[in-house]
Amino acid sequence: MSKTTASDPAPTAAENQELGDAGSQLSTAPTEESPNLPSLGVLGWARWFWRQLTSMRVALLLLLLLSLGAIPGSLIPQSGQDETKVADFRKGNPTLGDVYDKLGLFHVYSSVWFSAIYILLFVSLIGCIVPRTWQFVGQLRGRPPRAPSRLNRLPAHTTWRTTAEPEQIHSAALALLKKRRFRAHLAGDAVAAEKGYLRELGNLAFHIALIVLLVSFAWGQLYKSEGNKLIVEGDGFSNTLTQYDDFKSGNLFTSDDLVPFSFNLKKFTGTYERTGPSKGTPRVYKADITYSTGAYGKDEKGTISPNHPLEVDDSKVYLVSHGYAPVITVRDGKGNVVFDGAVPLLPLDANVTSSGVVKVLDGYRNPEGKKEQLGFNAFFVPSFGGSASGTMLSQFPALDSPVLALSAYHGDLGADSGIPQSVYQMDKTNMKEFKDSQGKLFKKLLKPGETMKLPNGAGSVTFGKDVKEWAGFQIVQEPGGGWALAGSLAAIGGLAASLFIQRRRVWVRAVRGADGVTVVEMAGLGRSESAKVPEELGDLAGILYDETYDETPAAPGPDDPADSPDTDQEPGTETPVPAEGAEQ
Repeated sequence: MSKTTASDPAPTAAENQELGDAGSQLSTAPTEESPNLPSLGVLGWARWFWRQLTSMRVALLLLLLLSLGAIPGSLIPQSGQDETKVADFRKGNPTLGDVYDKLGLFHVYSSVWFSAIYILLFVSLIGCIVPRTWQFVGQLRGRPPRAPSRLNRLPAHTTWRTTAEPEQIHSAALALLKKRRFRAHLAGDAVAAEKGYLRELGNLAFHIALIVLLVSFAWGQLYKSEGNKLIVEGDGFSNTLTQYDDFKSGNLFTSDDLVPFSFNLKKFTGTYERTGPSKGTPRVYKADITYSTGAYGKDEKGTISPNHPLEVDDSKVYLVSHGYAPVITVRDGKGNVVFDGAVPLLPLDANVTSSGVVKVLDGYRNPEGKKEQLGFNAFFVPSFGGSASGTMLSQFPALDSPVLALSAYHGDLGADSGIPQSVYQMDKTNMKEFKDSQGKLFKKLLKPGETMKLPNGAGSVTFGKDVKEWAGFQIVQEPGGGWALAGSLAAIGGLAASLFIQRRRVWVRAVRGADGVTVVEMAGLGRSESAKVPEELGDLAGILYDETYDETPAAPGPDDPADSPDTDQEPGTETPVPAEGAEQ
């Protein structure tokens, strides 16, 4: 097997052109031309700007800017997510709040600068993908280029001599290369083959997947909706705007986009670790429900737990919170029931120490027969430690020893003023305290089944034996989630293909020499320097040598002395394997 030595003459301009043609179109990346700045006009500058915008480095820069721009959205409270936090931030930092307002940092994802980066990245990716796709399609429809006249100029090459006919070599090479999934054809006196098109396909898939991700993200943000609902055992929810406790949505969302469904909370089950360092940690949190889809759907049973939401089309129902709702009955001085129901109380700690308000808005008359409203501050502990504990705090989150503390007020709750009120707070502006015998605020601790009688025959409050539980649900509707997942998976697959698959070409030339012996040359060329091309070429050369040697033994060259330092062993005694580098 012959070697190329340092005494080989330098390549001519024509040979350099052949080598350039051999390595052309190994990539679909557009070539960049330096602009002739003095001669640029408006159209020239527009072309130059478009080329810069659609270049890979600008796309990567815009992607980096988009990532950096998203950071303030996760660190600074956003007006679309929590107006209360934004108001608190402005109140505590008036100067910085004004700066953030001018920069649009309280609404990052809908700000002008973030939208500009987003749109430029979108245009850049499309402008990059379209021409590369056409180039790639053209390459798939075309054939690998003809072999250069001097294959020994390529980085990986090998050669040997044989008495086999050139046609036999070409036929065997075509069969071998096609078996190895090369696209191969006979071009002149050589077989040209190419492999690794999945690299460019992966590159294009990665960029297309980024566009899918951008579109999915924009679609999800514009048409998303998110709301919360607290439901007591036995109550239900229908997916309409009026049913939500709080609700926010994207700019293009309308009430018609809500997925029609409803569900009822049948039972909430919560169990907790009883001993050890994890005492009080939830072991089971689940809500047993019945739900129906559409206006006339049949009821189906289901279970919602923290990691297993209910999915109905594009909507997902998550279980996000839990608490207790003591059943309270309020009677007036004549014994008439003016309020009877479960009152949800909000947890204050991990052991579900809870607080809230009981409001009696209608139907109550005081002992003088005048209409009044009643209000009770409620403090509930599911596991009371007893008076010896010295504190009204729950010792465990389960209902081991429930106790309800009530303090009573009467007067006007202000519910008829038209100003929205929280159901968990009481406006005491126009309320008076019920007084005990010592002239202090009337209050009492109640156990299930016990009754607190109000002073002066004003009525009574009974803590029912049944303590219900409530569950807080978050209903999220964000279309495009499936497309975003598909885009992410495609991006990972495309990136892996572009990184680990190498585009390479192989040429096999077999010509009859002046002495009647066939000279076989093989050479390989990759898009970048890699050990894979020489290794693969050596493997192919060895197989081809064995196949042709079986039919016709290799013939020695008449002018190759056995002791020459610039030649290999006698052909036919060793499988040719190309060396790496320029001298092989």
